[in-house]
Amino acid sequence: MTTRATLDRIEDDIAVLVVEGRELTRPLSELPAGIREGDVLDLDTLEVDSEATEALREEVRRAREKATRGKKPPPTGSFDL
Repeated sequence: MTTRATLDRIEDDIAVLVVEGRELTRPLSELPAGIREGDVLDLDTLEVDSEATEALREEVRRAREKATRGKKPPPTGSFDL
């Protein structure tokens, strides 16, 4: 069975990965060059799983679209808080 992780964020030179709902950290230098937040990583080979990454991005895009459907866009321009 392949264990996959999603790169949640990069903090300085540390990668924060989410594996089965838990966070784990690794030095960014141990991961493939050019890895980006949201990429899905195969922990056995330490390679980006392009198909899983695209599937996750599509799932997030659909969820974001569904969440904003029927809502007014946020205001634009200058305003004081």
